[in-house]
Parts: sequence; structure tokens; C-alpha cells
Amino acid sequence: MEEVISTLPLQELAGMGSKAVPRQYVVQREDHLTVAATAAIPIVDLGRLSQPGDNGDEVVKLQQAMESWGLFMVTNHGIEDALMDDMMNVSREFFHQPLEEKQKYTNLIDGKHFQLEGYGNDQVKSEIQILDWLDRLYLKVDPADERNLSIWPKHPESFRDVLYEFIIKCDGVKNSLLPSMAKLLKLDEDYFVRQFSDRPTTIARFNYYPQCPRPDLVYGIKPHSDATILTILMVDNDVGGLQVLKDGVWYDVPTSAHTLLINLGDHMEIMSNGIFKSSVHRVMTNSEKERISVVMFYFPNIEKEIEPAAELIDEKHPARYKKVKIMDYFAGLFEHFLQGTRVIDTVKI
Repeated sequence: MEEVISTLPLQELAGMGSKAVPRQYVVQREDHLTVAATAAIPIVDLGRLSQPGDNGDEVVKLQQAMESWGLFMVTNHGIEDALMDDMMNVSREFFHQPLEEKQKYTNLIDGKHFQLEGYGNDQVKSEIQILDWLDRLYLKVDPADERNLSIWPKHPESFRDVLYEFIIKCDGVKNSLLPSMAKLLKLDEDYFVRQFSDRPTTIARFNYYPQCPRPDLVYGIKPHSDATILTILMVDNDVGGLQVLKDGVWYDVPTSAHTLLINLGDHMEIMSNGIFKSSVHRVMTNSEKERISVVMFYFPNIEKEIEPAAELIDEKHPARYKKVKIMDYFAGLFEHFLQGTRVIDTVKI
């Protein structure tokens, strides 16, 4: 394979039509498992789940998802189809703008100092680092008084208004799910809700995966789990690529119009003392089509400490995780991501 090195934003590089992949995106073959199986990812009807009484089937599906998959699909979630379409459309429009317009929101201060928020890719810390095949826009949306509106796109003109509404609706989905999750563990219904009581953080991330000439050589996003309580994803209606790891096998996650995906994060696994599983997932690339996803990450105040719920600990069920401060958990997150390891393994007892 021809060796190519590029410093261009990925979208610009992909648009040049090169058949070669720059070496900083190429994954070592022994790490790049391309075979995936198909399986029935659990689908939960949130409307039925939230109703008292005849919701037993939905409770069973939720429990299976939480304990085995760490990922499930949600229908009847209360977010209007039109709003979901608008959110995807303005996201796509943002990435389709000229480079100079997107660079107004760059995540590189003075062209070299990396910050999480803004437009670009992940921080590059070494010449041997393997990059993911995506560009992204990363925005802190909660607490509301910490929003840096200078890097919130002004174009498309409707971007901010659509995002404001989408934030509110997704927060409603999160708040509808958390009591049912707590009840599965026989905890107080508001146990997980309370974790968000004191200035919690929400991050919105917009991912753009260009066409890739060699999907067999790169990842859209490397295998990882989320450092969240839970994550809400809205994925492209027509283009798949997300895969989830279960029992040592990678499974394709199907696409379904106007359906949300819920990922359980590491913080949920810790608080449930390992009863619920944080999903390990990755994104594969596509040689023919671009792909868009919109992701909402939910986690507590970074000063908060989390640990297994006391109600889940006894002589027969000792604590499986140490108490850890959210800020400390994040400290090594990126390094573990680059190495293909997980922070949660460092807090296991």
C-alpha cells in the first residue's frame, strides 16, 4: 500500500478521491476484526415501559439489554420524527459547509492547542497514534450557563434552535428510562435520577464519517465504552456501521428510522456493581456512503464520587469496584482509548 501522510481535515482528504489511506489511520491487522454477526438487538417501547401495569414484556427486554448487551433500541420515545429529521439535516448541512466556515469553530486554539470542544478530530499526541476516520463537532450543552456559544454553529441558521429543542427532548428520554433501570435493581426509583441532581454534565457530539476507500484498514471509531451513566444516540437512517461486542462476538447494530439507541456507560456499570454492563462498541466505515450520528453523553458533576449502590452490597455480593471521582475517571480516559484498554478495569476490585 502506498504510504501517505496527511494533515488535512478528514472530510477534505476524503473529498480528494484518493484510493490510498494515510498511514495515521491504518489499524494493525491483528487488531482489526472485520467479521460481525447479526442478532436481535433488544428493542424497548418506552411509552409502554413508562406506563404502570401491563408493561412486563418491556421490563423483561430492558433487563436483558441492561444485563447482557449494554445497548438497546428505543421506540415510542416521544421525540417527534420531524425534530429528529431536522437535527440530522442541520448536522449534515454543517459538515457540508466549506472548510473555512467550519474552521470558525475549530478545536485547535491558535492552530495548535487542543481543546475538547469545537470542530475537528481527536487530540494528536504522537506520530504513531492511529486516528479515527471521522470529523466531529463537540459541544458542552449542560450546565446551560457553561455553554460556550462562540463555538456553537451559526450556520445553518436553525442549528441552535433545533439543538435546544433536541436537548430538552433527549433529557426527557433519559429521565423516563432511569426510574425503570433503578427498579430492575430494586433500588429507589429516583436513585439514578439523584445522580443528576447537582450540575450534571451533558455533551453533544456530532460525528461525520466520510466515505473510506479502504474500510478493511481503518476504524470509524476504535472499540471503546463510554464514560457516562448512559448515552443517547441518533444514527443515520440509511447507513450502518455501529457494532457492539457481546460474549466475544461483534454484532451489527441495525439502523431503523426515528429509533434511538441507548448505550450504558461505565458509571452505570460501577453503580450497579456490575449487574448492568457497559457496552463495548466500535464504528466501521463505508466505501460508498458518508454517515452521520448525533450523540448525547450524560454523566454527573465531575466533582462527584460514584461507587456501587450500598443496597447491592452484602456478604454474598461484595463491592466489585472502588469509589472513584468522575474527574479522576476522565483523567486517563483518552490514553486508555488510544491503547485499546478501558478505564473501568483500573477501578475493579
